[in-house]
Amino acid sequence: MIERQGEAIVLRVWPFQEADLLVSLFTREQGRVKGVARHAMRSRRRFGGALEPMTHVRATYAERPKQELMRLDAFEILSSPLSRPIDYARTAALQFVAEVVEEALPEQAPEDAVFRLVLAVLDQIQVGKVWLPVTYFSLWMSRLMGWMPELGRCVVCGLVLDPRHGGGETVWYSATSDGVTCADDRRGGSVALSADSVGEAVRIFRGTVGELAKEDWPKSRAADLRRFAVETLERHLERRLVSARALGRA
Repeated sequence: MIERQGEAIVLRVWPFQEADLLVSLFTREQGRVKGVARHAMRSRRRFGGALEPMTHVRATYAERPKQELMRLDAFEILSSPLSRPIDYARTAALQFVAEVVEEALPEQAPEDAVFRLVLAVLDQIQVGKVWLPVTYFSLWMSRLMGWMPELGRCVVCGLVLDPRHGGGETVWYSATSDGVTCADDRRGGSVALSADSVGEAVRIFRGTVGELAKEDWPKSRAADLRRFAVETLERHLERRLVSARALGRA
């Protein structure tokens, strides 16, 4: 048995065999793993409130030979989403981050860049301020997974569409096809992404979420960009994100 200790983020928790809980963890060193928290429903001494989804913890756990599930021994809370006010939109945003990580990452594949992205975004998801971190996370998650198309050039004719180079025009994308196109080459059922939103994407890929969060980001700002980012994730995950639908109702 190999004893381990390190940073982790709680993604999901399920009831499992009497008073035990099955926990999905995103660890910094081993990526996404699953483990059993024995008697966690009866005793709060080892875990306490550390089993709330999206809690950043220092986890003590053990790998058992020839077994997929880890043995979870104790969690120390480093930061908790419950330490700040909660409302519907913030809860949905936290669930969105957890669901994307759960679905996108294979088990036991370390992704330090994704781990740092999640921590940075969690710090900015606050009541009344969820739309920028959700948009930022969605775009960067697609880029880190290799799913983000080039937004500055038509995939069909090669026309430069980047507003920084004088394109300044709407680009078009399809939920079923790769890349973006100019208006002349748009495919059937394509959806528009405004030049202003393409410009916002450029800023997001160049800046930090903390810097951008100093600006006012209501739900209406770059809404088409957020839709594009979420649909890009869903296309590559090959499933609808339940939490994205919940966010849409916020």
